[in-house]
Amino acid sequence: MAFPTLKLIGATTLAFGIAAGVPVFAAEPLKVVASFSILGDLVAKVGGDLVEVRTLVGPNGDAHVYAPTPADARDTAGAGLIVVNGLGFEGWLDRLVAASGYSGPVAVASTGVTPIKLGEETEEEAHDHGDIDPHAWQSVANAEVYVKNIAAALCEADPDDCAEYRANAAAYTAELKGLDASIRAGFALVPPERRKVITTHDAFGYFAREYGIAFLAPQGVSTESEASAADVAKLIGQIRDEGVGAIFLENISDPRLIEQIASETGIRAGGELYSDALSEPDGPAATYAAMMRHNANLLQNAMLGS
Repeated sequence: MAFPTLKLIGATTLAFGIAAGVPVFAAEPLKVVASFSILGDLVAKVGGDLVEVRTLVGPNGDAHVYAPTPADARDTAGAGLIVVNGLGFEGWLDRLVAASGYSGPVAVASTGVTPIKLGEETEEEAHDHGDIDPHAWQSVANAEVYVKNIAAALCEADPDDCAEYRANAAAYTAELKGLDASIRAGFALVPPERRKVITTHDAFGYFAREYGIAFLAPQGVSTESEASAADVAKLIGQIRDEGVGAIFLENISDPRLIEQIASETGIRAGGELYSDALSEPDGPAATYAAMMRHNANLLQNAMLGS
């Protein structure tokens, strides 16, 4: 979907139109392309009505295996700012930018976060993400860093509206701090020995580090990697040895592997987590804050056996 074009009018015309009661257009919003849905929501929160956000990988989309379209190239070419996650997450982004001819600013939202270095990854994982886990948004504290970087990028691209961007960022950061405190309070009720769950792929490393949860996954950090029979067998043994309480599907992953593990271990399914993408607007994770709250509530309930 291409960006619509709005007419940019001068101040004299605007004043005349208001005085005469004639409808007029406001200044054209800044066109921002965000690489995936979670990032698009953060940009929209900071930009407000001053920006028009186009998200490349939409709700329930898997950015690991995404293939850009000609429409993506057209929208990228017409943007005033591109915002990406970085940390090796969007392996296809450089090719899209080159193909589109875009030469404007590219903001890396994750700049300044403390990255998680991967352990022994497969050759496929190393190719996809190098030695860094890119899923930094799974920590609310990291999301606050994202918001700060997004505000700075919007200010640079649109200096005239910088005060509003900074005000929006400050208000949203306060909301995120409240969300983070709520999540921590919930997990404080869970005994440490019960903070173990299984997910489809290893997208929750930052969540685990931030909130003291052990996530086990048959896949690596990319959904492109395949779980071997030996990996699955090892995980099943670990589930039985450690008394893992729940297993979770993810909205971007094939459920069959998790269903197999659940069947072989008798472990109960705890529901669907949202890792790399938001839900559709009418779903339980339509915004970043809703996603984090939904995931935390599911995990806490499963660990407490409720």
